[in-house]
Amino acid sequence: MTVAHPTERLLPAVWKLLALRARIAYNGFRHAKIARKILYIFIALIVLGFAVFIFYVSNLLLGFLRSPELRQYADLDAAPLLQAIPVLAVSGVFVGILLSSFGVLLQALYLSGDMDFLLASPVPIRAVFVAKLIQAILPNLGLALLFGLPILFGLGASGGYNIFYYPLLVLILIALALAATGLSSLAVMLVVRVFPARRVAEIVAFVSALFAITCSQVGNFTNTLQEDVNVTGEQVGGMARLLVRADTLWLPLNWAGRGLVDFGEGRWLTGVPLLLLTFGLCAAAFWFSLVTAERWYYIGWAGMQAVAAKKKSPRVASSRADASPPLPAWTNRLLKPPVRAILGKDFLVLRRDLRNLSQLISPFVFGILYTLMIVRSGGEPPPGQGEAPAWFMDAFRFALSFGNMGVALFIGWILLMRLAVVGFSMEGKNYWLLKSAPLRAADLLSAKFLMAYLPSLVLGSVFFLVISFMQKVPPDAFLFGFLALLLSLAGMTGLLLGVSAMGVNLDWDDPRKMNAGLPGCLGQILTFIYLPVAFLFFIAPAALSAALQLPEIAGYLAGLVLGGGLSAAAAVIPLSLARKKVERLGE
Repeated sequence: MTVAHPTERLLPAVWKLLALRARIAYNGFRHAKIARKILYIFIALIVLGFAVFIFYVSNLLLGFLRSPELRQYADLDAAPLLQAIPVLAVSGVFVGILLSSFGVLLQALYLSGDMDFLLASPVPIRAVFVAKLIQAILPNLGLALLFGLPILFGLGASGGYNIFYYPLLVLILIALALAATGLSSLAVMLVVRVFPARRVAEIVAFVSALFAITCSQVGNFTNTLQEDVNVTGEQVGGMARLLVRADTLWLPLNWAGRGLVDFGEGRWLTGVPLLLLTFGLCAAAFWFSLVTAERWYYIGWAGMQAVAAKKKSPRVASSRADASPPLPAWTNRLLKPPVRAILGKDFLVLRRDLRNLSQLISPFVFGILYTLMIVRSGGEPPPGQGEAPAWFMDAFRFALSFGNMGVALFIGWILLMRLAVVGFSMEGKNYWLLKSAPLRAADLLSAKFLMAYLPSLVLGSVFFLVISFMQKVPPDAFLFGFLALLLSLAGMTGLLLGVSAMGVNLDWDDPRKMNAGLPGCLGQILTFIYLPVAFLFFIAPAALSAALQLPEIAGYLAGLVLGGGLSAAAAVIPLSLARKKVERLGE
């Protein structure tokens, strides 16, 4: 009896796994609702139109780079720059896929729910690994092709490259994607052999969120730090020459792009060797990473299974086993024991999961940005075209004097969107522990209210204090703004928590899906309306007293009465209406 070659068994198994994955996706589309099918088709058409738009814009941009006006303005020779664009673009695709594949492979190899089934199935483990690599490549490669191909095709069309440039470009991008994903899989293996996979996923999510928020606000940061930005021709020429200098043959990442440009322009003697060398290096890198990562993954997975199967030795109960939750001792006099216990448990969960820490990034970055904007403005509105009436500018200037309170409320609102909406849903399938405990609904509501309110109050107060100190706010205005902040955040917390309690989701398996559904969205809309109304209720009496030349204290007191009444109603009424719903949760 002859034994089949491993490659002969590998390729059909890989094809079968990919075909089954495609069948699952097709069945999901076929059994989806009509509205969801229409949405999928609409998104596909938008993506296709976006690719056509990028191709059109790239043609216009490349034509502009060849225009004599640009040469005259920036004293720039466009030919070296046009040759450097595909080189840098292809290198950027490789680096982008290398970095973005880390999180995808971590999820696919170690955190997916199908690995037990696949490893127990009668297919080679190498086939499972190759299928996982290809599944990880597809989304990143799709994005790279969506953004890269129109630009590079447009460059080839405007430069008159020969017909072989276009298929070779697609093959080069696929080869680079395979090599980058293979090397990224090795990095995943090395990291997971040292750190737990879930902890690594939390850190990746934290870093990704920080990077995304920072990149999205880099333009605002630039505009905040410098008011007038005038780009001269010398600066444009300097940036172009810097890009040209990055196109060096001594960097292996540039070989693929240099080979494509030389091949497209008909320089066969230099283009063909560079392309062959690139394909060879990509094949060697992918094969080496496949063999090495397969072995590491098999050993690591078997090790985890063995550890999980070991019988844990009984541990002696420590003196901290019956200790109270990690809250300050003075809370014993303010909070009931059930409220204190639930609050301590929730804070412990929030502190241990880095995904919750990543939720602080957005409000923190936005807070820094708006703090810089307010401090640099000096309390003066932007002049614009100078056509605004005087009363409008005075009202705008008065509102900016309470910028410390406005920024703090906005920061607290962003954080409350995360904490209050999932206050009950975060219990998940373990809610039966609270359900079976001798716990009143009022105590549970109080604990969840404080769990969402206190972090938002602390973060908002930090920015309130910083802005107040930098603006040298008077003591009476500082006290008024801080009381308004306390009351407004309480109202927002009550609205979000009370409305989201109507649609609690306790059946989630993925923490990213523990939302409150439509009621949670309704609560967010209500707070979006409540926030400016409450801000107006607090500061309108102060503005009126200043216009009528009344004592400031009278305006502050009237604002606290009006705004405080609205905030108290928003904090109490939704929670009172949700009390009966909370009593029946989990039934």
